[in-house]
Amino acid sequence: MSKAESSSFEQVKVDISLSPRVNSVKPSKTVAITDHATALAQAGVPVIRLAAGEPDFDTPAIIAEAGINAIREGYTRYTPNAGTLELRTAICHKLKEENGISYTPDQILVSNGAKQSILQAVLAVCSPGDEVIIPAPYWVSYPEMARLADATPVILPTLIAENFLLDPKLLESKITEKSRLLILCSPSNPTGSVYPKKLLEAIAEIVAKHPRLLVLSDEIYEHIIYAPATHKSFASLPGMWERTLTVNGFSKAFAMTGWRLGYIAGPKHFVAACNKIQSQITSGASSISQKAGVAALGMGYAGGEAVSTMVKAFRERRDFLVKSFGELEGVKISEPQGAFYLFIDFSSYYGIEVEGFGKIENSESLCRYLLDIAQVALVPGDAFGDDSCIRISYAASLTTLQAAFERIKKALISLKPAVPV
Repeated sequence: MSKAESSSFEQVKVDISLSPRVNSVKPSKTVAITDHATALAQAGVPVIRLAAGEPDFDTPAIIAEAGINAIREGYTRYTPNAGTLELRTAICHKLKEENGISYTPDQILVSNGAKQSILQAVLAVCSPGDEVIIPAPYWVSYPEMARLADATPVILPTLIAENFLLDPKLLESKITEKSRLLILCSPSNPTGSVYPKKLLEAIAEIVAKHPRLLVLSDEIYEHIIYAPATHKSFASLPGMWERTLTVNGFSKAFAMTGWRLGYIAGPKHFVAACNKIQSQITSGASSISQKAGVAALGMGYAGGEAVSTMVKAFRERRDFLVKSFGELEGVKISEPQGAFYLFIDFSSYYGIEVEGFGKIENSESLCRYLLDIAQVALVPGDAFGDDSCIRISYAASLTTLQAAFERIKKALISLKPAVPV
């Protein structure tokens, strides 16, 4: 190659532009904060990490053994794209017995986690310009999934005084001819709110008036629920089976986050569309994880004793945090009825100038302050569509939560000027 040819190559600049679709999507703040906190911990900083939505328990032994046996027995090849018949049959049985909804195996699609199930459903049913109705606070990924499908997220705010539950009248006022999908999450991430049956029935009455409107019911936290609250599947309500896509999985209740296993159940027409998308993206879920999933569903109603033991621990932790934070000045709490999160209103601390740090203006700067000063990693509420709050995951031991609370309390007390007697 001549020198002239070489220099002409050097002058050509590569186009590094990205697609408008990816530029429209925000990165996940929960992932970013968790990664940052992990990096600090690896560098020797004693950070308490309460940002991730991940149980701190090990996968129950009977499930782990099923996965180990699958490897030992050579069950390590591709499965059918939709999942093994064995697992899909077990899921049908679970949905009938526990949720009162009937499906056949061809109406079930197993994926690499419930997150994939949700994205594929949004891609399958939404057209460009469609609207996806999302009550806030919401799981961080819902609006971004709508954008990936070239749909428009329509955010409906809820109030802490009403336990962050959607007002049916507000829903009715926001439905248009472009409304294609309503996403409900109960028990909720990030609030822990559980939709009571009567409220779901009121929502169903409104949905029934709109032939184009489908419902995606995210029920991943269904077993992590605290009596007297009870879980009700939206598809079990009169007239809702035909228009509901029910998403669930194994990560939360069975402490199987790393196994990456979730599923969607719904009318065959919609599930087949999701199946087609999956066949061109990832193909089927891990054969090993699917064997473990069968074992999980064989542990008894609602996961049996192993899951109820975890739920009992979560409840004890919730009770400690609700009581402790409830005693702090200027804090508002809606007591969670499920999941393992507290979504606390700390907005009375906004507007305070901190020497050496700067002004605490919003949930993000308060979280940065608590990470810097208290060395506790939390997730700002603006990631979930409510900037007045911060999400605290109590998927950590009671001892860890007690230490975290003391750190947070100390950091917050230093923000408040002493009240004159």
